[in-house]
Amino acid sequence: MIDFRSDTVTRPTREMREAMAYAEVGDDVYGEDPTVNNLQAYAAERLGFESALFTASGTQANLLAIMSHCGRGDEYLCGQSAHNYRYEGGGAAVLGSVQPQPIENEPDGSINLDKARAAIKPGDFHFAITRLLSLENTIGGKVLSLDYQRQARAFCDDHRLQLHLDGARVFNAAVKSDCDVTDITKHYDSVSVCLSKGLGAPVGSLLLGSTAFIERATRLRKMLGGGMRQAGILAAAGRIALEQGPLRLQEDHENAQCLSTGLAAISELEIDPSRTQTNIVYARCRSGKAAALRDYLASQGVLITAGEPIRFVTHRDVDNNDVKQLITAIQRFYQQQP
Repeated sequence: MIDFRSDTVTRPTREMREAMAYAEVGDDVYGEDPTVNNLQAYAAERLGFESALFTASGTQANLLAIMSHCGRGDEYLCGQSAHNYRYEGGGAAVLGSVQPQPIENEPDGSINLDKARAAIKPGDFHFAITRLLSLENTIGGKVLSLDYQRQARAFCDDHRLQLHLDGARVFNAAVKSDCDVTDITKHYDSVSVCLSKGLGAPVGSLLLGSTAFIERATRLRKMLGGGMRQAGILAAAGRIALEQGPLRLQEDHENAQCLSTGLAAISELEIDPSRTQTNIVYARCRSGKAAALRDYLASQGVLITAGEPIRFVTHRDVDNNDVKQLITAIQRFYQQQP
């Protein structure tokens, strides 16, 4: 099956599998797994932070960040479309007793800083204490500009807020921005990075920040059941993903642009190719037949998610020929419709 549902569906490479099979391991809860420690040290240096923590998932990394920055009854500002607000089970509120204050995202994925300023609560005991601004880059495949992120840093400094980045696809953002990833991460107090999306590892994310911040997050990780034992088996693949994965993301972006252009030629779909920036493509089915299209494509050996709009994601396990096959199959589907 050719799978365009997400870049989380990638399978580990042979090199990853071999590294996992022969990884040197220890008990990571004791801090004694050398492969985990190696990954964390490498990640901290690569992304420009003092320390890093290997976590089971991006959801866990973001939750640890929010709970490490905020206490019970505090508040964080985030986008209405933010993953850590909409798609992570309400964990900050349920497990951290931290109140989210969502703000509508702008068309480019940013949060209007004037609106964020208005959302900061007064120093009055009737209100939660605003502690944190959380941004996402990329968000829905869109890249935050470097200038906007500089402004967000200054905004947080002016208002004594911490600044977190859900950087699940931050390397995609760096490739699109034609910059080193540290040109993005330097603006943040903490960053989460997913190893199992475009970078291709089978499992895991990283949380990065100061030494004191990571110490708090490590304690919370244990509390949340995220303390793993011989986790070096997973971290071995994560190290390869972090080293090699970013080097080929441009290929995913090019395949996504090819897909956008091809879909734009299908009159039954509504899509603006100029809005495709990285590896995520959105198209709306004008006839409301997204579910029927999904089922037809599955019968042709292609997997998509039927949404409004439909989201297609390119990744290491699909190539340009797969993109062309998808476009041809979609054309064939609509030609068969009455």
